[in-house]
Amino acid sequence: MARRALPIVKQLVGRSSFDPHPLLGLGSRSVTYMPRPGDGSPRAVTLIPGDGIGPLVTGAVEQIMEAMHAPVYFEKYEIHGDMKTVPPEVIESIHKNKVCLKGGLSTPVGGGVNSLNVQLRKELDLYASLVYCCNFPGLPTRHNDVDIVVVRENTEGEYAGLEHEVVPGVVESLKVITKFCSERIAKYAFEYAYLNNRKKVTAVHKANIMKLADGLFLESCREVAKNYPSIAYSEIIVDNCCMQLVSKPEQFDVMVTPNLYGNLVANTAAGIAGGTGVMPGGNVGADHAIFEQGASAGNVGNEKIAQQKKANPVALLLSSAMMLRHLQFPSFADRLETAVKTVISEGKYRTKDLGGTSTTQEVVDAVIAALE
Repeated sequence: MARRALPIVKQLVGRSSFDPHPLLGLGSRSVTYMPRPGDGSPRAVTLIPGDGIGPLVTGAVEQIMEAMHAPVYFEKYEIHGDMKTVPPEVIESIHKNKVCLKGGLSTPVGGGVNSLNVQLRKELDLYASLVYCCNFPGLPTRHNDVDIVVVRENTEGEYAGLEHEVVPGVVESLKVITKFCSERIAKYAFEYAYLNNRKKVTAVHKANIMKLADGLFLESCREVAKNYPSIAYSEIIVDNCCMQLVSKPEQFDVMVTPNLYGNLVANTAAGIAGGTGVMPGGNVGADHAIFEQGASAGNVGNEKIAQQKKANPVALLLSSAMMLRHLQFPSFADRLETAVKTVISEGKYRTKDLGGTSTTQEVVDAVIAALE
């Protein structure tokens, strides 16, 4: 309970992870984290480097974890997006460790194998995807005051994979929406908002056209919202949502969406806040969590970036900070996040997507040098 209340405590004492507490006389430290006996024991984390730039950015995380002497160690598995299925030993490792860090896995377009990313989410019932999209000091963007969390249902909708050819030239694809999955993603979004002192949850839908499917999603969100009277609740049609995101993104706080819309909304929000290369995220269920780059890694298969070793590691580094908090190592998470944001703010070491010319290793070295 104390761990869940920690974000609220931080808000009540009026501190971000970088601001001092002059009124409390605590210097730059946060309210003391009191671990339980044994909390400092090293934790095993399943590591999937993935395809394309994946090995580069996961390698960056490994280097920085070692430099921090973070209490984690990795069990590494080589799997790739062109495999027919996720190997059983990988699933077994995640079941055992409960936590996984993953680089991007490429998915063939059109024909070919099914997405291993979707397989992992379904196999582990990782029903909630969370992507954090915000401005970073020192990184200029078209809009300021962007601070959006996209909570996306991860297991059904158009991603159910229920497709078949009725007759030659006619394909039927089913969109599945259930009350059970809609309610639990809504509960997760509102619980996240409550525990992190967020003020508003917006449900994204297309219930004006898909009256039954998206209507059920909205009905579920409305029922859950009644249990959180301190949090404002609103609804927005997905096409209007995209227009509002690129014109007035500061109006949004926490957004809860069905599966497909969440993918579109998260990538749009990431694009206006600095790009997918700096947005962290993860997928979580009742028992397991996988942390990875928040928005779609469109350059996961970009061989040129991989060969030049100029992939941006920031998104996965910040996702790793999320992972460290999930593992109850808050001071290590704060150190990593502070170092990454310091490097971004100084602007000396940036990869091409952020307007620089640095290599992945140069960014890693800068982050290590900035560690407190």
